[in-house]
Amino acid sequence: MKILLVEDDRTIASGLEYSLRQEGYTTILCHNKETATKIVTELMKEIDLFLFDLSLPDGSGYDLCELVKKQGDKPVIFLTAFDDEVNVVMGLDMGADDYITKPFRVRELLSRIKSVLRRYNKQAQTSNHIDIANVRINTTEGKVYKNGQEILMTALEYRLLLIFANHIGQVLTRNQLLERIWDVAGDFVNDNTLTVYIKRLREKLEDNPQKPRLIQTVRGLGYKVGD
Repeated sequence: MKILLVEDDRTIASGLEYSLRQEGYTTILCHNKETATKIVTELMKEIDLFLFDLSLPDGSGYDLCELVKKQGDKPVIFLTAFDDEVNVVMGLDMGADDYITKPFRVRELLSRIKSVLRRYNKQAQTSNHIDIANVRINTTEGKVYKNGQEILMTALEYRLLLIFANHIGQVLTRNQLLERIWDVAGDFVNDNTLTVYIKRLREKLEDNPQKPRLIQTVRGLGYKVGD
């Protein structure tokens, strides 16, 4: 899990960064709005949760929260020295998921982070669609769309794509893919047949099947759906 921490008090920031890393989180640390804005713009997809101090030397955590929520549904927690109702309501109305008032215990913050992440994970698991670049898989309908247009697929093509979609960014070996297809289809699928199905998926989903970006080959390992 990767967290963007934006805190202008360097002493507080250093302590929080250390504690987050001790808990196994990868942390990106910023001390002002300008730097944080650049990171949100460039690395939004890589970050799992945002911790924003409300009062920054060149702006407000509100502005950063608004930027995040415009780009996607990612969790935001505010760190604030203000505990009045106006500030709390304003932050929550903007889409913030939680806030914690300074001074606070690190264990309490870590508990809030885990709670928010659990909530988002549950929402993701109950969602009826999976988006990968310009491809959407509607798991309720069992249909696949590219740029809003339905792509017709065989049952095995759909199952293979769904396997990739549930392991985004992970490399799956050919044996792992064959085992998963065998379990569901109940039919014998050999290595050559797998190659044919991956070729078909690329022809249906890639903008340029000769230079695949969605379903990538990792030499000597297997395949993965790009992040």
